[in-house]
Amino acid sequence: MIEKGFTQPTDRIKRLKNQILNARPHVEAERAVLATEAYKATEGLPAILRRAKVVEKIFAELPITIRDDELVVGSITINPRSTEICPEFSFDWVEKEFETMAGRVADPFEIPKETAAALHEAFKYWPGHTTSDLAASYMSQTAKDCIANGVFTVGNYFYGGVGHVCVDYGKILKIGFSGVIMEAIRLREQLDDKDPDTIKKNQFYTSVIIAYKAAIDFAHRYADKAAELAAACTNPTRKAELEQISKNCRRVPEHGATTFWEACQTMWFIQCMLQIESSGHSISPGRFDQYMYPYLKADSSISREFAQELIDCIWIKLNDVNKTRDEVSAQAFAGYAVFQNLCVGGQTEDGLDATNDVSYMCMDAVAHVRLPAPSFSIRVWQGTPDEFLHRAAEVVRLGLGVPAVYNDEVIIPSLQNRGVSLADARDYGIVGCVEPQAIHRTEGWHDAAFFNVAKVLEITLNNGKVGNTQLGPVTGDAKDWKSLEDFYAAFTGQMSFFVKYLAEADNCVDIAHAERAPLPFLSAMVDDCMGRGKSVQEGGAIYNFTGPQAFGVADTGDSVYAMKKFVWDDKKLTMAELKEALDANFGMAMGADAPTGEMSEAQIYEAVKKVLATNASLDVAALKDEVYRTLSKGAAPVDASKYEGIRRLLDSAEAFGNDNDDVDLIARKCAQIYCKEVEKYTNPRGGQFQAGIYPVSANVLFGKDVGALPDGRPAKLPLADGVSPRQGKDRLGPTAAANSVAKLDHFIASNGTLYNQKFLPSALAGDTGLQNFASLVRSYFDHKGMHVQFNVIDRETLLKAQKNPEDYNDLVVRVAGYSAQFVVLAKEVQDDIISRTEQAF
Repeated sequence: MIEKGFTQPTDRIKRLKNQILNARPHVEAERAVLATEAYKATEGLPAILRRAKVVEKIFAELPITIRDDELVVGSITINPRSTEICPEFSFDWVEKEFETMAGRVADPFEIPKETAAALHEAFKYWPGHTTSDLAASYMSQTAKDCIANGVFTVGNYFYGGVGHVCVDYGKILKIGFSGVIMEAIRLREQLDDKDPDTIKKNQFYTSVIIAYKAAIDFAHRYADKAAELAAACTNPTRKAELEQISKNCRRVPEHGATTFWEACQTMWFIQCMLQIESSGHSISPGRFDQYMYPYLKADSSISREFAQELIDCIWIKLNDVNKTRDEVSAQAFAGYAVFQNLCVGGQTEDGLDATNDVSYMCMDAVAHVRLPAPSFSIRVWQGTPDEFLHRAAEVVRLGLGVPAVYNDEVIIPSLQNRGVSLADARDYGIVGCVEPQAIHRTEGWHDAAFFNVAKVLEITLNNGKVGNTQLGPVTGDAKDWKSLEDFYAAFTGQMSFFVKYLAEADNCVDIAHAERAPLPFLSAMVDDCMGRGKSVQEGGAIYNFTGPQAFGVADTGDSVYAMKKFVWDDKKLTMAELKEALDANFGMAMGADAPTGEMSEAQIYEAVKKVLATNASLDVAALKDEVYRTLSKGAAPVDASKYEGIRRLLDSAEAFGNDNDDVDLIARKCAQIYCKEVEKYTNPRGGQFQAGIYPVSANVLFGKDVGALPDGRPAKLPLADGVSPRQGKDRLGPTAAANSVAKLDHFIASNGTLYNQKFLPSALAGDTGLQNFASLVRSYFDHKGMHVQFNVIDRETLLKAQKNPEDYNDLVVRVAGYSAQFVVLAKEVQDDIISRTEQAF
């Protein structure tokens, strides 16, 4: 028997999980108020010292709480699964949503009136003082126009704190925060007065000392709180737990951990405090099994069952972290996504298998907790034990969308190609969605932007225009193209133009964070900031990158192939006929009640909903036909028949996802054009830009910015997600689809690629299903795919959850590089997941 199954979680874990599931996320004001007071009191100080003073005040005065049943303590907010605001990065979007955030489509948050009043008062200080203000002042109007027209967006760091980093948890587990303070004092004393850099280095080391003393005091506040609760507790079991919690917080993270419980508490305090410093996006725990296992192995006093419960408690705490974004960004990151990526397995720095007991216990924690966080990942290589991969398959078929699976045989050389040493590349972890980095040595600036490749295709077809505006360069009228090479020349010209402004916009944001928001607490745990005497924002990390990600690759590849086949090869269409059909959106009716002359999104969604409710066919092409007929009823007069034949012809073309070189290699080339343009640029920290291909859920949101495409897709519908084939187009089974995806150049997309597959639960049933799954993963990785992740759920269950969300509160699915509760996703994102091809072996 390969199947082992999973034990049940303890009653404590069930109760803690229900706290998360039943929580109504709130916005809280305390951090914003404290940060504002600290900034007002420190005007005139250098930025790094101001940030240290901000951290000092927040750690000293932020309200603390220990919730019932907790064994690992430390919270960012009083209310479960809630969020604080960081106005030093941006604030005005929050105020605009005081009245609407609780009812918005994606990721609503309650903002009580007293909270709104406190935030309003704090916000009065911030106009002109934020990192987003400074970044915008550096940006050219052309870059802003590109953002406004849906070519790309830099919203992730434009509005929020820097994240996408993995710090050195292992260092703190060994030497504690006091060890960091001693290191800073020693390095400050060794500074050379004759070196002009000594001035700034002295400020950096002083800021580290201030921040880490404050962090120790923050932990001691929890020690005092636990002791206070223990004194009042009448339950002897809970009283003993609180007393031990108090002892743990008194010792760690000030000093190194001596027990596994202390190690768990240390790890969580680091995670919690990093979020408090900057609310960084995608603060990822990294290779949890590698830095935690030595403490489990050395702790002879702990039972396996209690150690598992402690890990389960960390899983719960990771779900307590939450983040609010502006309404548009919330749609792109739908599902309260925080992207704390925790990775197990893979290799050691010496190239040996790294799997250990904690690797397997993390899989048990996923099964016990069954919540969206953490973004759980495994690393696979040729030396990965079959047992490990089979166990991962058992987790996959729970239907939670985890673990995501990463290929060492691609990622390690791709990192080496960017200048990472072999040992550091072997020690990579995943941060955010799918981004590999040399852990605690890298400021990767991952997720730096969403870049819409399909929008660039549309602009290329219109000779650089968006509507009547000449946004891009003039690269030639599409009707004059005589061959595929003519298209590539025009497309490359447009790509070169827009990537240039993408790099400019990213670098403006990068500079702003270095000037206004360097992070001393985080920096001291990233190599080699201490040795260089500068923060990660100023270039203190060993490896420095900027990683914007593309989406719409499959749509672009399919569109270019359709043009090649029907216009230039078979000559069934002229480019003039194709352009006319695209401009008319294939004759699709425009709703009379849409004042802009376009059918409203509400009408589109209602039509889709109606068809899905009455059409059980999984033939997506037939489903689309029905949608078009539905949309045409009652519309303004348009000769739809004139274009319907063209749309059907385009839709009949071979598509990416069926192991056909003719189309797959075109998709590969289109992706390479983007990636090669990106890597021409450098960032202010002295590092290189590197491309990724993954969408979060932006393929749905930014699909609305893209008109009709030559692959037969009408305007405004979702684009393909990541490197996955278009929904419903991968018709020859999972192996053929995987073979197509593997033909993309994953080595050059070193910022990460994302491949989603959806399986029917029956496909993974029994030992045979587990073996088939393992074989699929190994085959895909042998063909040099970088990443794959799975939803194991049937369409009917998703439709039921959509109709009766109250009955499916704990249904977790894979969205993109993260999992989320299905019922909290915007309907359009739910529809996108439902539409993905259901595979079977």
